[in-house]
Amino acid sequence: MRWLVRLLGVVVSLALLAGLALFLIPTERIAGLVAQRFAAETGRELVIEGVVRPSIYPLIGVRMEEVRLANADWSDAPTMVRAEVVDVGLDVAALWAGDIVIRRLELRAPDVLLERNAAGQENWAISWGAVSDPAPDEPTSDAPAPARTLALDLAEISDGRLRFRDAGAGIDMVAEAVAGTLRLPALDREASLRLSGRMNGQPFTVQAQAGQPGALLDGRVSAVALSGEAAGASFGFDGRAGGTPLALEGQVDLDLPALGPVLAFLGQSGADLPQGVAPLRFSGAVTRAASGTIHAREARLRAGANALSGAADLRLDGARPQLTAQLSAEALDLRPLTGGGNGAGHNGAPGWSRAPLNLAALGALDADVTLSAPSIETGAVRLGPTRLGLRINNARAVFDLREVRLFDGGLSGEFVLNGRGGGSVGGDLRASDVALLPLLRDLAGVERLQGQGSAQVRFLGVGNSMHAIMSSLSGEGRIDLGQGEILGLDLAGMLRTLDMSYMGEGARTVYDRVTGSFTMDGGVLRNDDLRLEASRLSVSGRGTVGIGERVLNYRVVPEAMRDPETGDALRVPLLITGPWDAPRFRLDLEALAEERLREEAARLEELAREEARRREEELRERAERELQDRLGVEREEGESLEDAARRRLQDEIGRGLGRLLGSD
Repeated sequence: MRWLVRLLGVVVSLALLAGLALFLIPTERIAGLVAQRFAAETGRELVIEGVVRPSIYPLIGVRMEEVRLANADWSDAPTMVRAEVVDVGLDVAALWAGDIVIRRLELRAPDVLLERNAAGQENWAISWGAVSDPAPDEPTSDAPAPARTLALDLAEISDGRLRFRDAGAGIDMVAEAVAGTLRLPALDREASLRLSGRMNGQPFTVQAQAGQPGALLDGRVSAVALSGEAAGASFGFDGRAGGTPLALEGQVDLDLPALGPVLAFLGQSGADLPQGVAPLRFSGAVTRAASGTIHAREARLRAGANALSGAADLRLDGARPQLTAQLSAEALDLRPLTGGGNGAGHNGAPGWSRAPLNLAALGALDADVTLSAPSIETGAVRLGPTRLGLRINNARAVFDLREVRLFDGGLSGEFVLNGRGGGSVGGDLRASDVALLPLLRDLAGVERLQGQGSAQVRFLGVGNSMHAIMSSLSGEGRIDLGQGEILGLDLAGMLRTLDMSYMGEGARTVYDRVTGSFTMDGGVLRNDDLRLEASRLSVSGRGTVGIGERVLNYRVVPEAMRDPETGDALRVPLLITGPWDAPRFRLDLEALAEERLREEAARLEELAREEARRREEELRERAERELQDRLGVEREEGESLEDAARRRLQDEIGRGLGRLLGSD
């Protein structure tokens, strides 16, 4: 803290010179003496252009007007500090005791420029002393060095202006109407600071207390409390801080109602917090290590209606901040980040939302986070108790679904949000025992299936809105549904009566199982092997589902068993077309006519075969009778013509042999 002691030593010397000058030196020479002493100590030019008024009662001191301090020689701005009035008052009794006690220090309308150049040089780094500092073992002749006490009862700034420029970071901030007070009873007693002003049109106030300001000045740790408000936001810190580089630990509280005013306060521009995310509030025990890493424990973060708690670590030495965290949450609502809604367009218009998806936040940091929550509302689906991992790398987020309850079932796999370029959504998901009615209702606005099912799907969609993503979906998958119902469609009744009214409200088809596989390309799902099994009813199906346009073009062929003994069945092709929310069902008359023609052709073919068999039998019987007459044989019952002819021949041979041998 040698620089502070020297600065106050210069101030004391100026006040003493000014007090003695009342009797010994003309006032026009006081300014010169002050400037010479300051230049000798700092190497910076100090110019007092106005009047110098010394005083000895009630305090010994000096009042200087129009004071100007030169800037560092590397800066293009000639002046670092300019003030209309500098007024200093000292405690004379304390001076005789060897202590420095400043009762009053007033800076009126100061204009201060603090800057850091691209090489890292700072204009407030002033070299004290005309020559280099003496070695540690060499004695020093600085008058204030043996002071036993350093105190500042009250320092006041009014109507000030402070500008900070950092060429390396591209920062240029200006604070105006700056007013404040500083109280420093002693270096080992609590000091307090209060500042207020406006920066870039936004008001701010800052309050600070240091338990041991001397320790802070020496680079050691001290109790510190800091609070303030700026552009509607508030912050607070209560703990310990100190060291070079700065390290701290303590309780941190932050309240950020809106990001836009804070960015404007800092002279920056950018998007505000998404609706539903603000206000943003944080509280927790925070540690900043000397290495620059930040650690939070017992932390609570509230973003709008969402609340999270847990522990986190943040590194700032990479291309982007790197966050590692273990968090638990209350019920989460992510609709403000995903565009909201279940696909409905603006003002209730049908179709997927065309509102731009806000994925820019994914590029703000890299992360490795585990999260547990009782529920998560994504805007597309509502998740039940959830435990997942989140990895973000260069604006690409991968959700590892470790334990997710979804519509009374389970969901596992990976889900990817990619904020690079135009954005994309993809995944490899497996669902088991999921309730179909709420799933399809929330995802697609369809209320046609009731029951439970399992599915596997791999998909990828590209675009910056839900409509663009759904219209570009590609991938493949499989479904396996257990026992359930198709609502609004009575296939068995339709087959019995060929009456379309069976597909109206209240009608249903009960099934035992539904299986099938599908592929997706360009937002169109294609299936060729759908199979539904039910009591005395089966259904096969094939066709397309326009996911992007939310339309159906599907053909199913119900087959009802008419005669269990003969296996005779009735098949009636059915076309399902039109939008999801109002599909049209109609018989495929062309296919039905072709089916009837095939059946009639088969019937006629069978009749022809029967007639051919009958004519063949008649011809055979006629031929046998004619041959029998010619052969002169009589067939016995059950005897064929061939056997009768053989028997007649044997009899003739026997009689001939008898005559040949002379027998009767």
